[in-house]
Order: sequence, then structure tokens, then C-alpha cells
Amino acid sequence: VCKRMDLVCQRMLNQGFLKVERYHNLCQKQVKAQLPRRESERRNHSLARHADILAAVETRLSLLNMTFMKYVDSNLCCFIPGKVIDEIYRVLRYVNSTRAPQRAHEVLQELRDISSMAMEYFDEKIVPILKRKMPGSDVSGRLIGTAPVPGPSAALTTMQLFSKQSPSRQEVTKLQQQVKANGTGLTALKREISELRVKVQEQQKQLQDQDQKLLEQTQIIGEQNARLAELERKLREVMESTVGNSSGSGSNEQSPRKRRKAVDSTDCPRKSKRLRNRK
Repeated sequence: VCKRMDLVCQRMLNQGFLKVERYHNLCQKQVKAQLPRRESERRNHSLARHADILAAVETRLSLLNMTFMKYVDSNLCCFIPGKVIDEIYRVLRYVNSTRAPQRAHEVLQELRDISSMAMEYFDEKIVPILKRKMPGSDVSGRLIGTAPVPGPSAALTTMQLFSKQSPSRQEVTKLQQQVKANGTGLTALKREISELRVKVQEQQKQLQDQDQKLLEQTQIIGEQNARLAELERKLREVMESTVGNSSGSGSNEQSPRKRRKAVDSTDCPRKSKRLRNRK
């Protein structure tokens, strides 16, 4: 391979990874600026899936950074998996151009597969070769751009080699801060879940109390209905007895009248005979 072409390609790959990191940071800032501050309101927001996808991409970028950039900063290799860069660009452009994206696991399936394969291959096949080169003075001389010279200069170049690994430590610190922030968000989410559970238990208790009261009220209503039926029965009996008494008294009143009429009828012949005798 032409050395100049090799250097140009390595530079393009390294710059491509740095550019995709900056592009991701820009996309994430734009989405976060439009999201509400409260975590509970973010879940129902229209950009919730955008934020989830960008957070998953950020995790992938952090893993790739931890895997490759230590050796890239040491000039031992370049960022090898260029297809991963293309896939990250595809995901970010999809997020920016789509109002209602698919779920995060559907969008990031290809990115997770190829990035995992790239990191596994790099750790298994390439890292052992690079580790054998790291302690040698020849490697350190090529990294600094000077010929290897025994003595203090070789020690100096080795110190310069390891000093170039500081950005990876910064990335590790950044990742730890992100993990801590995620842990804080997780504790807040657990607290909200516990509060919701307490509220649900209180509502269930209130429903049980209401069911008990409803059962008691139905029992009271049943007893009252039974009493009303008994009162209606007694009232009916009283009314029937009063009607019977009134009919008996009416028949007794009619009998003296009939007697008077019979007496009057018997007295009529006597009166007529007396009148005849007078005449």
C-alpha cells in the first residue's frame, strides 16, 4: 500500500470519527433545547424517541472511544471501522429528518451489530499486536517521529507516549460522569415509582372502604324494605277490620226502621175500624 495513501486514509478515518462526535453533540443539544425540563413531561413529548436514540448513540460513541482512541492517540493505529461512522451518520440524519421515528432498538439494530463486531475483532485480533509494540523503543521513536536512540531520549519518548493517553482518561471520566447522572435519574425514577405505588395502594384501600360501605348500605336498605312490607301488611289488616265494623253497624241501624214500619202496618187496620165506627 502506498504510504501516503495510507496516511491520508488514516487521517480521514480519524477526522470522520471526531466529526461524527461533534455532529452528534450538535443534534443532542438541539433536541434537548426543545424538550421540557421535567423528566415526567419528557416521556410524553413528541421528541422523546429522538432523545432515546441520541442517548443510545452517545453510549455507542463512548464505547468506541474507549476501545479505539487510546491507540489512535498513541499513533499506533487509526479508527479502523469506517462503516460504523457511516452508520452513525445515517442514524443521526434519520433522527433529524423524521418527526416520528421508529423505536430506538429498531433504528439502532444495525449500528449495534457492526460496532459490536468491530470492537470484538479489534480487541481479539489487533490489540495483542499493538500491545507488543507499545513497550518497544522503536515504536516510541516512530510515534514521536525521531529515530530510536538509547539512553535518556528513549525514556523521554516513552513518557511522551504515555502522556498522549490522557484524552482516553478524560473520556473515561466523562463516561463515569454520565453513568453517575444516569444513576441519579434512575434513583429519581425509582422514587417516583415508589410514590405511585403508595398512591395506588391508598386508592385500593379507599375502593375497599367504599365497597364495604356500599355493602352495609345495601343491607340497611334491605332491612328497611322488609319493615316497610310489614307495615303495609299491618295497615292493610287495619283497613280491612275497619271496613268490616262499618258494614255491621249499618245493618243494625236498618233493623229498627223495619220494626217501626211493621208496627205501623199493624196499627193501620185498627185506625181504619175506629174511623168507621165514628162515622
